[in-house]
Amino acid sequence: MPKTALAPLTLALALLLAGCAVTSQRPPAEPMPPAAFKGSAEWQRVPADMAVPEAWWTPFRDPVLDGLQAELVVGNQNLAASLAQVASTRAVLAASSAAIWPTLSVGGGATRSASESAGKRTTSTTDSLTANAAWEIDLWGRLSEAVKVAGANYSASQADLAALRLSAQATLTQTYFALRTAEAQQALLERTVTADQRVLELTQTRHAGGVVAQTDVLQARTQLRSAQAQLSEMRTQRAQLEHALATLVGKLPGQFGLLPSAHLPELPPVPDLVPSTLLARRPDLAAARARQVSAYAQIGVADAAFFPAVGLSASGGYRGASWSHLVSAPNLVWSLGAAVTAPLFDGGQRRLASTQARASADAATANYRQAVLTAFQEVEDNLVQLAESGVELALQCDAFEAAERNLDLVLAQYRAGTVSYLNVSAAQTAALSAEGSVLSSRNRQLAVANQLLKNLGGRLPPQ
Repeated sequence: MPKTALAPLTLALALLLAGCAVTSQRPPAEPMPPAAFKGSAEWQRVPADMAVPEAWWTPFRDPVLDGLQAELVVGNQNLAASLAQVASTRAVLAASSAAIWPTLSVGGGATRSASESAGKRTTSTTDSLTANAAWEIDLWGRLSEAVKVAGANYSASQADLAALRLSAQATLTQTYFALRTAEAQQALLERTVTADQRVLELTQTRHAGGVVAQTDVLQARTQLRSAQAQLSEMRTQRAQLEHALATLVGKLPGQFGLLPSAHLPELPPVPDLVPSTLLARRPDLAAARARQVSAYAQIGVADAAFFPAVGLSASGGYRGASWSHLVSAPNLVWSLGAAVTAPLFDGGQRRLASTQARASADAATANYRQAVLTAFQEVEDNLVQLAESGVELALQCDAFEAAERNLDLVLAQYRAGTVSYLNVSAAQTAALSAEGSVLSSRNRQLAVANQLLKNLGGRLPPQ
């Protein structure tokens, strides 16, 4: 082949490769996580088989909670809406992928026309049966980059679904713990009401015998009514928490109910704390990363608009005066064509679109980096909270034991007539408050453990 013939081909190939290089953009590399969490130094690593499972709440070992989580996945309407969004982005991806291929169409028609010339009227009929094909050649990567955009958006919607499911599971777990804590508080108040009722009856008997004054009776009645009011408030709180659980699993409050139980789950072991797992398992980070990839692919779409669009077309079929003899060699028609459309002037729209795409990519990069920082902060916060909640619980338990011993001593003194009921009331209030503080501390500890397991226990959707 002469060198003069090779020159245009070489130039076209160089322009093609240059165009593809211009329109394809890659996002920055992912940040490197630290070797260890700051707050994990005092935590002992657990064996690999005790690491966070996919059903990350199961270390709490509560069958009722397991059942609620299963209902959540099926009935939660927020998850259903997010699942529909995934289906929508999947359809957009399929449509973007289909745009790369040629389009084919078939058609048929019949036309009857009349004309008059030199006083003579002529009538003719034209029938046609044709097939058409059109194809936009993706020289500059506009279509392929659009597929990348749609694919990244689809991945982001999948990760959004996983993140929403993870958040809903954590909310359900924490609400369940709050309900069980309310039931334990309710059981405590019921015991307190029973004890206060006995003390009131005892005080009334002693007042009738002239042993104590009327003020002791009034104080005992005040103590009883206060405990009864707190019990009523706790019953309301428990009912509201049960209603919240019903909403989470997609049921009306009247269709949902849990048998009372004053048992609180035990604190599970701390999972293997490896910072690198956060980037690999957190669905919210995966969603932010996918949006970053989508934003950079959008740069390619915007830049491809600077280059000419090249299209090919072809058609073929039959055209004649009669359907009965339409499909025959004399009636065969066909055409081939190519079109090149090059932008000349658009008032700067393409340049501004490219600038906007790059700014959006910078924003997506910053959002991703911020999401990574927030994820590490959440885990570090959880580790500190978990450590301090253990200290707090131990102190609250010690305070409760001291308050119980003090109440026993004061009750013995009251029965012996050496102290007034005012002392008993103060000791009872202190003991009730101390036991309630223990339950609240356990609930906070479980809530922190729930958040830690959730923040470490995500799973990315399959690609």
